[in-house]
Amino acid sequence: MTAQRGIQSIEVGGRLLQALARVGRPMALKDIAAAAGMAPAKAHPYLVSFGKLGLIVQDEASGRYGLGPLALQLGLISLQQVDPLRLATERLPALARELGQTVGITVWGERGATVVRTEEAPSPVHVTMRHGAVMSLRGTASGRLFAAHLPRPVVRAALRAEGGRAALDKAFEAELDAIRAAGISHVVDKAVVGVSGLAAPVFDGSGQLVLALTAIGATAGFDVRPQGAAAGELLRCAQGLSAQLGSALVRSPGPAAAKLAAA
Repeated sequence: MTAQRGIQSIEVGGRLLQALARVGRPMALKDIAAAAGMAPAKAHPYLVSFGKLGLIVQDEASGRYGLGPLALQLGLISLQQVDPLRLATERLPALARELGQTVGITVWGERGATVVRTEEAPSPVHVTMRHGAVMSLRGTASGRLFAAHLPRPVVRAALRAEGGRAALDKAFEAELDAIRAAGISHVVDKAVVGVSGLAAPVFDGSGQLVLALTAIGATAGFDVRPQGAAAGELLRCAQGLSAQLGSALVRSPGPAAAKLAAA
């Protein structure tokens, strides 16, 4: 496909907006310019024009620049047009081929972490993930991922509904802390002997977990270590979806933030 011709000055100025979006807070002129790879004298006229359009605003007291009302309106409109489930579904076939494992999408439903989309592994022999299946909060990668990010009362109620211990003991809390720190959940022979799984979170623009990308396979042929290649690929896919949903503009909750939000 032939590359389409653009307007270079817009692309250059756009680097300033990208810098503000990446940092997520107001910045001084010299810092924005440095982040965009240009001199302050070159960056300033762009910022003046962006200010006239409402894309950026300058604080009178500090002189720092931040994203303006038009940027906010554009972001909100974009998010309204995005369907997380559709975006994730479109990625499943390629993800299954890349991992060589069965992959699926899990969302939080009335009965807990529920599988709503699946794509079987390309190999003749594979582990099946059933639509509508509710995943154990303690025994599956996706269930544990939701347990790590949902408010504690919600998790306790779900554990009670499963018929198990509703209490979140120290050992389980430590495991959930580890999931938040790693950014991904994994299990080996937990719910079913011989089956292992991975689950990566997809966040929306407010930092809320909206769905999990899940991969399952036979333990003997599936490396589910958080530092392994499969985990890396699943995380990249999940992070790409999160970026499309606006989460690049916010920080995903870490262990401390998650505990405070759940109290």
